[in-house]
Amino acid sequence: MKNVLSQKATRLFIILGGFFVTNALVAEFVGVKIFALEDTLGWEAMNWNLFGESGSLMFTAGVLLWPVVFIMTDIINEYYGRRGVKFLSYLTAGLISYAFLMVFLSIHLAPADWWVGIGSEKGVPDMQEAFANVFGQSNWIIVGSLVAFLVGQIIDAMVFHKVRVVAGENKIWLRATISTMVSQLVDSFVVLYIAFVIGPQQWPMSRFLAVGTVNYGYKVLMAILLIPMLYVAHHFIDRYLGKAEADRMRGLAVE
Repeated sequence: MKNVLSQKATRLFIILGGFFVTNALVAEFVGVKIFALEDTLGWEAMNWNLFGESGSLMFTAGVLLWPVVFIMTDIINEYYGRRGVKFLSYLTAGLISYAFLMVFLSIHLAPADWWVGIGSEKGVPDMQEAFANVFGQSNWIIVGSLVAFLVGQIIDAMVFHKVRVVAGENKIWLRATISTMVSQLVDSFVVLYIAFVIGPQQWPMSRFLAVGTVNYGYKVLMAILLIPMLYVAHHFIDRYLGKAEADRMRGLAVE
């Protein structure tokens, strides 16, 4: 009898799941930063005006990683179905909660006296305060990100499956795009509303709508631009699994 890890489908699930969990976890921690696109690229500010907010285009730093999560979600859904996506989504939410707990405990460890001022020459007079501010996201941000992540992933899996049943097996681009458009509409606004509108920062509705719209627009654009990568990934996975096994797994994923 072969070891379970010798099965290609099992190894593939571990690899895809590893990328999925890692990217989602890192995105949660870096997502607290809001950055200006034009300044980052060295461009002149476009001075756009959206819902009364003007200036540079603003994004959460998590947008760097979420496109990878989109691809992983669609591929996992394609070969392992809704159950596979839900399993990894619940696992990821649990691991994110665990990570935040460990960070919370780390923040409250008493710092060594010499370590507190070790970054003074680099403009960081208090390393403990800097550490707490960077990693110590508020409870509102943690709750908002977890709720948005879980709801978004469950909606993505459901819509992906529905479009697959209605539109047929061959239109990968259609189910991937529609599922991302629907799920990220929820994700992009839920996390900002809970974290920054209800939360202690009390964002005005104009900023909430402006940042949410820009982030959602970016995610939809990336979902479209990454469609070729989705087909490339399918090609190599089919070659790795073998056509018969790949077809069998896709058939089971629809059930």
